[in-house]
Amino acid sequence: MSRFSMIRERVFSPVGLHAVGFCVLAIATILLGVRVGLDWRATSSSSLEEMAGRQAEMRTLELQTAPLRGLDKKVDKSRAQIEEFYAKRIPPSYSAFLVQLGELKQKAPVQLTRVSYTQAPGSGDLAEIRMDAGVSGDYVGVMRFINGLERSQTFFIIRAMGLTGQQTGSVNLRLQVSTWLRPADAAASGLPVEGAPVPDAANKQTGEGL
Repeated sequence: MSRFSMIRERVFSPVGLHAVGFCVLAIATILLGVRVGLDWRATSSSSLEEMAGRQAEMRTLELQTAPLRGLDKKVDKSRAQIEEFYAKRIPPSYSAFLVQLGELKQKAPVQLTRVSYTQAPGSGDLAEIRMDAGVSGDYVGVMRFINGLERSQTFFIIRAMGLTGQQTGSVNLRLQVSTWLRPADAAASGLPVEGAPVPDAANKQTGEGL
């Protein structure tokens, strides 16, 4: 018997066929394992990338919403601070504003002349009241009056002023000052609104008596 015939006989024998089948099955198992491993690796990589992307989105969302956390408490706190400022620094009425000016005038002492009061146009939480006046007196008294306005508990803003005269004698000061009232108080004052038509010039309030 030739060597080829012997190999053929062994291969096609029951034992040989079982051996060949086992080898084929082993190779198929190995290939299947490799394929599953590659698929798992690709799936894992995709899952990790997706997870990283979700975490980045969540982090971005947290950073964007951070300023809004506790916003309701911040709004309440700001509202309370505004109300406290109004109570302490905004005159409760137009007459209270005039009384404060009269007290500062007496302490200086100075004289106020050609005084006029108007409301600034516009709307909002507060209405601006403007005073345009001449202030006369000695230099020390005028400076004391200006200092009193700046330090007053009432909220005054000096918008413009022009001084004429000598420091050793009587001086004259052209002064423009603003304060604010709540809209209802400003409306009750009857002061004309700047730029609005005034039916009767006599309706324009002045403070000659201050």
